[in-house]
Amino acid sequence: MSSTTFSKPVIKSPPGLPLMRQRWSQLLFAHWAIDPALLRPYLPARLELDLFEGQAWLGVVPFTMSHIRPLGLPAVPGLHHLHELNVRTYARLDGVPGVWFLSLDASLALGVWAARTFFHLPYLHARMCLTQTGDTLRATAERTHHGVAPATFAATWKLGETLPASQPGTLQHFLTERYHLYTAGPDLMQAVRSNNLWRGKLFHEPWTLREARLSEWDSTLVESHGLPTPDGEPLLYAADTLDVWVQEFRRV
Repeated sequence: MSSTTFSKPVIKSPPGLPLMRQRWSQLLFAHWAIDPALLRPYLPARLELDLFEGQAWLGVVPFTMSHIRPLGLPAVPGLHHLHELNVRTYARLDGVPGVWFLSLDASLALGVWAARTFFHLPYLHARMCLTQTGDTLRATAERTHHGVAPATFAATWKLGETLPASQPGTLQHFLTERYHLYTAGPDLMQAVRSNNLWRGKLFHEPWTLREARLSEWDSTLVESHGLPTPDGEPLLYAADTLDVWVQEFRRV
């Protein structure tokens, strides 16, 4: 269905022995500034909420993940391509900045099981579709995971001009250039009460970001976590395709 794909050259793998390779495409960063006091209860005590100029940020990120391959193995049939939609904020541990996920909805049941089982991430199954026609993209999702709050999502956005490279110290860099993730278990509320933390390390080129303009946004993802509907329009960045390696994943 896609007639235009903005891609980057495939880069060499990182040094060492990464655990997994993936390709991320059709990605949109949508962020809102939010009161840190609202988000603090959603993080374990060991994690520090990462702030930009005293402000917390909440993100909703739809994208397509493909070319999924474990180290040294070919792509697993039925487990190499999915759509994902995550709700995220930002955290630090021992000075290392990373992403903290409130939820990660995904379109592939087997992938959801694997991520929850082996990477302790709060993945949830959803019916999802993400299509691209020219420079216009549309994503839809309906959460189907048993025993959790329902949620739906629909967004349409148009890609714009390429933005200058993100510079350290800017909000653009703070929100997008994240090379670590934290998790404490597949159930968010249990994870918040846990002292067990894992840190994942990612390797990829810096993002090539584009302007994006919304023509549709209808979502209950944030509200499904008991958070209020974010105020105002989100800050948007679309992103070109890039290859990503999961370099390590360990307890901290």
